[in-house]
Amino acid sequence: MAAGMYGITVTGDLFNMFIWLEIASLTAYALIAVAGGRALRPAYNYVIMGSIGAVLYIFGVGWIYSVTGTLNFADMRLLLPLVYDSRAVQMGFAMIVVGVMIKAYIFPLHLWQPDVYTYAPSTISSMMASVHVKVMFYMLLRMFYSVFTLDFIRHYIGLDLLICWVAAIAILAGSIWAIKQRNLKRMLAYSSVSQMGYILLGLGLSPLSPWGLVGVAAHILNHAIGKGCLFMCAGAISQQEGLRDIRDFEGLGKKMPHVCAAFTIAALSMIGIPLTAGFASKLFLIVASLDAAQYPFVAVLLLSGLLNLVYFWRVIDQMYFVKHKGTENAAEVRETGKSLPLSMVAPILILASLCIIMGIIWLTNIPMPLINHILSNLRMGVTL
Repeated sequence: MAAGMYGITVTGDLFNMFIWLEIASLTAYALIAVAGGRALRPAYNYVIMGSIGAVLYIFGVGWIYSVTGTLNFADMRLLLPLVYDSRAVQMGFAMIVVGVMIKAYIFPLHLWQPDVYTYAPSTISSMMASVHVKVMFYMLLRMFYSVFTLDFIRHYIGLDLLICWVAAIAILAGSIWAIKQRNLKRMLAYSSVSQMGYILLGLGLSPLSPWGLVGVAAHILNHAIGKGCLFMCAGAISQQEGLRDIRDFEGLGKKMPHVCAAFTIAALSMIGIPLTAGFASKLFLIVASLDAAQYPFVAVLLLSGLLNLVYFWRVIDQMYFVKHKGTENAAEVRETGKSLPLSMVAPILILASLCIIMGIIWLTNIPMPLINHILSNLRMGVTL
């Protein structure tokens, strides 16, 4: 799966990108299904939805090839401006975008994702939430900036704002669904639906403000760190205590201090507390919204922070502040839990530390040369 994701990031050909996409996807299906039991049905649903996405993508490539006669990104970038009004090009663009959106579980095409993240092995849930979906967003970035370019988005007035409003709905809907969940991994799954809305919002704001792309780049990295840590913590809790229901987490702060502390730090980052990585992401997106004079999205970002606080605080409250009221037998069962090996605890602590380290780094000028390099590579002709 890692090899497939590497291939997606380095290729400069639409068909080769399809090949690498399917390598990454087919191996993901297998890695989810390897858990057996309740993971088999979600893996099957993912196969169906992923196949629909792949078919849409390759059909879109065919439409565009029928007009341009090339599959090379650089060649298409030169040829497409001459045929923006072609129905085939417009259809190809729509099919590619929708196909990738299915793979990236962007609202409302996310229905396969919660069960997959809930029942897949925590190792795979962590990898998919932190890396796999980000590569799918990278595909969208390449389509928007390296192939069709911002001129295509601007050519169709309102397309950028449509993307922004879909993202805003995803941010709020994912958070509301997360609040309703009791299973920790399922809550994190719906949280990821919301968090993907942040990246999509930055993507939509990019034609209006260069800070939108800064927010995209920041949140791709920050969410990978934070959500990877959270899913690892969920796996560690399940491994040692056999617990998945948030209501059973009372007293975990004392029993698993390192894991619970890491979970708290990563959760604060997802909420957007200052000096954490997630705060930098939301700050950049707020700046982009203000720069583009799109004030409703500022309100959406602020409200989403409050909603994130609600569902993450439920977990933190159970871990640290709720006293156990169950039977002594339940406590005895917990005492039989196995201690975690260093190979599980060390990555969790490293990612939790990065949530703070990256939060501080993002608020300095250190990342800006990298961002300018990204802008240059995408040939936007904009610098910060």
